[in-house]
Amino acid sequence: MGIWLLRALVVLGCPAIVYFQIVKTGKGVILGLVVGAGIVAFEMLVAQVNLLTMISGVLGASLGIIIAKLVDYTVFQMGNEALYSVWDKYAVLRYFAFGALGMILAIRKFPEFDDLDKDILKMRKRRGADMKVVDTSAIIDGRIIDICETKFLSGALIVPRFILHELHQLADSQDPLKRARGRRGLDILARLQENGEIPVKILDKDISDIPEVDGKVVRLAKDMDAKVITTDFNLNKIAALEGVACLNVNDLATALKPVILPGEAMALFVMKEGKEREQGIGYLDDGTMVVIEDGRRHIGKRIEVGVTSILQTSAGRMIFGKSRGEKPA
Repeated sequence: MGIWLLRALVVLGCPAIVYFQIVKTGKGVILGLVVGAGIVAFEMLVAQVNLLTMISGVLGASLGIIIAKLVDYTVFQMGNEALYSVWDKYAVLRYFAFGALGMILAIRKFPEFDDLDKDILKMRKRRGADMKVVDTSAIIDGRIIDICETKFLSGALIVPRFILHELHQLADSQDPLKRARGRRGLDILARLQENGEIPVKILDKDISDIPEVDGKVVRLAKDMDAKVITTDFNLNKIAALEGVACLNVNDLATALKPVILPGEAMALFVMKEGKEREQGIGYLDDGTMVVIEDGRRHIGKRIEVGVTSILQTSAGRMIFGKSRGEKPA
């Protein structure tokens, strides 16, 4: 609504300016209306053009005019007056041709900057830089910082612009939970950039023909011959179908859980009572629950536990053990 009011102001203002400042005739009013309508039409046309396309077009036209000037100077330095007089006769057409050619070439070639950026990253890949595209879930999860600090990752971390846009959308969400996740993701990304061990690059590359973010991540990684870092199980499956290597942080955490066999002993702090009589409950450092027989009377104390059996379920791993008495301090 507001933009149409401004357009109406322009269309009515131009004839008023012509009538009161230039000529007080009907032809002047008509001329002002034509100028105002032309301005509005030009504004509506320009509104449909991408800002970067406009900037590249203006820069290309400026470069074309500069080249035309250099050609003029070259012809003038030849000292041939007949040639220069003929050359100068077509000055307007020449400048228009060079400017238009520069603008068209700049607009047509500007999208190739994305491919140039991708080609540079591929060159780094050939030089030994192992690139990894980071998914939104892996950034919000935060454990990627610990992995980077332990130097188990090498190469560059690539964060596409559409991932950064998704984090911004989450941070601006009305849902408190989504807003907290988005802000945590932005904080994690800032910490990743501060870490000098592994370079983090924000890549201005979009996959316009794929609407879903997961699909964009997989396609980008495939085009760049890179890997994907995520905690999303579904994205892991999609990457596997597309033949893209996927580094799942959850799989890494599962693989790094300590190996415990029946008969081993461990020192454990008994936190609470169990469901069955005289049972106590303790937890390993990775969160694995340990059910301790005869552990109820040791709640709040550190005891030595002998492992009797291990139960692996879809929800995780559970360890059963028996109290061997309090562990001496």
